[in-house]
Amino acid sequence: MCYVYILQCKDDTLYTGWTTNLDKRIHKHNLGKAAKYTRGRTPVKLVYFEEFDNKIEAQKREYAIKQLSRVKKLALIEENIRNCK
Repeated sequence: MCYVYILQCKDDTLYTGWTTNLDKRIHKHNLGKAAKYTRGRTPVKLVYFEEFDNKIEAQKREYAIKQLSRVKKLALIEENIRNCK
């Protein structure tokens, strides 16, 4: 299983990535040992994720999300929150 995720950083910026182990990856972000972007922006908080069967699908979705504006990423996050209630 692969995951695409969005993190909210301490400075309120958003970071999008993909992984095969979501818990481990978020932990590494918070230790400052994952993406260079998040190193100075810890702690980070998981605000969104999607599951995929393979790496290729996850990477394509990661790219698509990264192309979205901040406003559209926030709308995606909010829509997910509403659907989970």
